[in-house]
Amino acid sequence: MASKLYETTQLDLYRNRSKFKWVVLAISIVISIGSIYYTNVLVEQIKSREEKLIALYANTLEYFANQENNSDLNFIFDEIILSNKSIPVVMADELGNPLEYKNIPAADRAATRKERNRILINEIREMEEEHEPLLVTLRRDGSITGYQFIYYKNSLLLTQLKYYPLTQLFVIGIFGMIAFLVFNYSKAAEQNKVWVGLAKETAHQLGTPLSSLMAWVEYLKSDEKLKDMDMIVELEKDVERLNMITSRFSNIGSEPILESTNVYNLIEETLNYLKRRISTRVEFTLVCFPNRELEANINKPLFEWVIENLCKNAVDAMGGEGKIHIKVLKANEGHVIIDIADTGKGMTKAGIQKIFQPGYTTKKRGWGLGLTLVKRIIENYHKGKIFVKRSDVNRGTTFRISLKS
Repeated sequence: MASKLYETTQLDLYRNRSKFKWVVLAISIVISIGSIYYTNVLVEQIKSREEKLIALYANTLEYFANQENNSDLNFIFDEIILSNKSIPVVMADELGNPLEYKNIPAADRAATRKERNRILINEIREMEEEHEPLLVTLRRDGSITGYQFIYYKNSLLLTQLKYYPLTQLFVIGIFGMIAFLVFNYSKAAEQNKVWVGLAKETAHQLGTPLSSLMAWVEYLKSDEKLKDMDMIVELEKDVERLNMITSRFSNIGSEPILESTNVYNLIEETLNYLKRRISTRVEFTLVCFPNRELEANINKPLFEWVIENLCKNAVDAMGGEGKIHIKVLKANEGHVIIDIADTGKGMTKAGIQKIFQPGYTTKKRGWGLGLTLVKRIIENYHKGKIFVKRSDVNRGTTFRISLKS
């Protein structure tokens, strides 16, 4: 009971996985927007503070510059303007010639005065684009004698804060990607444990009744009147099939052995077994190009399981009446292609995207693990590919399998 509840819980998790991802995405977006908004608030506050600070410098400088005794002007500049340790500042005359500067490392490294002036002029141009220069009016005896301008740009801290949201987004994106990969990996590992445990327990439970059935078949075959009857022959085939299924389940989780196998003959054997056990209103056709000698690296019991599952799903999709056409083709680069087409109800685009997900099913009864196991067998064990080649609503579906030959 507990095991069944656990498995049901796992299936619910798999069905709701896409919803969970959307929830995680929504939370990440909210966190990102909140973080960016708060950072922008800080940027505006620091930017306003720096503008007020530079304005204060300009007003103070203008006041002292216009005093009758301005012999301490350089001292005032050193103490007020140059005491700034973070905001790049250039003071220039009305013609744009640099007079003083602060916090411009490139100018400090200049080898000659000419090179320094060139660097400062370039800085002034950049500062003009970022902030309106502050005007300092020089007066003497109440008359205007000239002008000076204070140019500045954002401090390194403010610049870093402006680009900090981009860094945040990048970090959040990396974190989200890692979380997504970890989530998928943990779910895949958990899913594998469920499958392997379920499969091995099923094989164990089948073992006892299967042994009994095998004994009964041998007993019936010992009767001369019964041993050649079609019923006994088919019963023996079913018991052999059950034995093979038990072997499949018990070997899940182990690395399968692949052997070069005639694909056409293997599919034909599987279809011959199925034809007697499904609706007689289902018509099977099997063709092979260029000939019937195409071989691929296959684990026979597992690949038979794939064909059985796809054909039974096709029968269900057709409501027990229709056509199943299987085509085996030789492809380029040493591959064999198998197309399995039915005339069933088909699928929507949304259904195609979910068809291989654990727990997804369109049937009223079923766990939705059949096609998931099929994909696992083909892609994980056989190193091949399986996908929906084409599906049209009310017209049918075609699955394509690609195997290495």
